[in-house]
Amino acid sequence: MKPVFTVLLACLLGASAAKAETNAAELDASVTAVTPKVVAWRRDIHAHPELGNREFRTAALVAEHLESLGMEVRTGIAHTGVVGVLRGGDGPVVALRADMDALPVTEQVDLPFASTVTTEYNGEEVGVMHACGHDNHVAILMGVAEILAGLGDELPGTVLFLFQPAEEGAPEGEEGGADLMLREGAFADPVPDAVFGLHVFPMPVGVIASRPEGLMASSDRFTITVNGTQTHGAMPWMGVDPVVTASQVVLGLQTIPARQLDATLTPSIVSVGRIEGGVRNNIIPETVELEGTIRTFDADTRADIHRRIENTATHIAESAGATADVAVDLGYPVTRNDPDLYRRMAPTLQRVAGPGFVEARPVTGAEDFSYLAEAVPGLFFFLGVAPEDPALVAPNHSPRFYADERALPLGVKALTELTLDYLAGAP
Repeated sequence: MKPVFTVLLACLLGASAAKAETNAAELDASVTAVTPKVVAWRRDIHAHPELGNREFRTAALVAEHLESLGMEVRTGIAHTGVVGVLRGGDGPVVALRADMDALPVTEQVDLPFASTVTTEYNGEEVGVMHACGHDNHVAILMGVAEILAGLGDELPGTVLFLFQPAEEGAPEGEEGGADLMLREGAFADPVPDAVFGLHVFPMPVGVIASRPEGLMASSDRFTITVNGTQTHGAMPWMGVDPVVTASQVVLGLQTIPARQLDATLTPSIVSVGRIEGGVRNNIIPETVELEGTIRTFDADTRADIHRRIENTATHIAESAGATADVAVDLGYPVTRNDPDLYRRMAPTLQRVAGPGFVEARPVTGAEDFSYLAEAVPGLFFFLGVAPEDPALVAPNHSPRFYADERALPLGVKALTELTLDYLAGAP
């Protein structure tokens, strides 16, 4: 005869497994039921894209949906941001984020719901397109909201839904994005214990990719003004040539990631994208201006690169008898996945995606989800949306970027299960 406790344990485990299977089946059914709505929302938002801080229609669509689900809804945060609060049991608080803005890109994808929207951007008439896929993010999170709201009192905690404007950057002269949402109280009431987010990416449908620590790079802009002494191009010895000096600075900057940093620690990039100076062929100008970008995956390395850029530029200029003025404008921080949160929630992503859950390579693009993940522990992941036809695969920000809608249910399920597992105290 088996000991009583063994029989009891077996019964409990069997009941627990049966309940888990029932809950999983119910969740799958909920995802299936909401998918047609998610697809419809995505197509509607895709056909009506709006630039950063101008997401009026999208924000209204989101707010109306969240209100219909009985949530507390706050609008007008960071211009057009929407925050919905779904209160459940006394458990933790989870924040979920979707960005809403489109890009000044003219769509070249042949879709029945392709964007034909145009607007003025930097004084020019441009097309507007969800070339980064944020339409998918909004639709997915609207679907997650409907599923979680349907749980009613069974929801074991509180969920904060953030629909964020201006991830791609605010218009000239304005502030916006995740940083401004935080400053305007998006995380103030209630304060989340963790934040989750996703981004569509041209990987195969069925793939979810993430990694602990740095997932996406910080993005900073630098400007270097090399000051020389103007002279005739036929008599360069009569002045100090900032063109030659600036050229030496460009080459010197490349030694920072290649020769000055420990290559085993983290990838880093220093790129010069603009060099400008002079007015005609036979005049050596007074100044030359360089402008570039800095990308890295570690906060300490980021600060170190800033210091090295100033040292490199000023010392090279000094060696030529010139001077260099260096300015670094801080952009988005490193999008960092909290390692403890990652270890805790990776089994959920593994369960949701199966063999499709893979470790991501670091991506040198930047994301302002980074601000949210600095405020509270964060987990960000990529969702594969590449079409089956390789000829149709294009990178984010391309006018040919195309997201396969077969990926939408997986995005809904991933965010839903991350939320429920965290709220239930997943180990």
